[in-house]
Amino acid sequence: MSEEKVTLKVRDDGSILVSGDVELLDAEGNKFETKPKFSLCRCGASKNKPFCDGSHKEINFKDNIRAK
Repeated sequence: MSEEKVTLKVRDDGSILVSGDVELLDAEGNKFETKPKFSLCRCGASKNKPFCDGSHKEINFKDNIRAK
């Protein structure tokens, strides 16, 4: 595994953008196939969970999170 820092960016009204050398596992420890950058669903409407498929735009998902 490389030393590249993993970054998760919470996008306004959208997905979580993940970049860096990360393994994404399901509840049983099985590995999802990922790319160097991918987006995770936050709205719950994706037909490709856990990945974002843009459904948040169709359902008008709203959530602006700011670090404190």
